[in-house]
Amino acid sequence: MTSVSTKPYLLRALYEWCTDSGYTPHLVVKVDQYCQVPQEFVRDGYITLNIGALATGKLSMENDWISFNARFSGVSRSIAVPVSAVSAIYARETQEGMQFETEEYEPDQDIESEDTPDDSNDDPPSGGAGKAPWLKVVK
Repeated sequence: MTSVSTKPYLLRALYEWCTDSGYTPHLVVKVDQYCQVPQEFVRDGYITLNIGALATGKLSMENDWISFNARFSGVSRSIAVPVSAVSAIYARETQEGMQFETEEYEPDQDIESEDTPDDSNDDPPSGGAGKAPWLKVVK
């Protein structure tokens, strides 16, 4: 049996801790070709994203992907990053949080490339209606 990473569970738990405490959760992401982020805000290969409820819409924190809508300089953007690219989550107000090792995202070879975001303006993967299923048959 394949080991399941604890990283997405820790990210969700720290996000919940931040919001329950009245803090603003931020993600630090190591940007690679799979990250759908506004490139003009990437600095030294990283971007910091406010994922607080007031700053995002349709936030989805799945085991493989984090996606949401947000405004950057007044322009609405769809954001999608692989969990493997997240290097930290922290509360802006206290700087408390957790750092993680980043890994190179490797798309699953059994699933078509339609489940990974590209550079188009399509919506990020969200598991919503009309989207390809995110579940994989495990034998």
